[in-house]
Amino acid sequence: MRLCICLVLLSFVMCATADIRNGGRFAWDAVGGAWDMYRAYRDMREANFKNSDKYFHARGNYDAARRGPGGAWAARVISDARERWQGSVSGRGAEDTRADQEANAWGRNGGDPNRYRPKGLPSKY
Repeated sequence: MRLCICLVLLSFVMCATADIRNGGRFAWDAVGGAWDMYRAYRDMREANFKNSDKYFHARGNYDAARRGPGGAWAARVISDARERWQGSVSGRGAEDTRADQEANAWGRNGGDPNRYRPKGLPSKY
């Protein structure tokens, strides 16, 4: 439910900031980037594989950023919001948040997500 609320809010922000001269390409890239982030999250939950969260963080950001500036923006907004929420609600340590943000930035900057892939993770992912 929280993810749906975030996606709706993200959609409103994207529509408000869409670059009209570019035919709204930024907005479409951002929507696609949000979908990429959701898909990585869904796969992470489905895989339920120990020590795989950094891989899915990097993969979601990587896929989103490949769409263009809008996708990279969506990845950054979603990743930052998720880390802020997890840090304040779940009580996870600052070290884990820092490691997640490192994986997010790695993927967003075009780094290969497989750097964080744990041994034994099914090839489906």
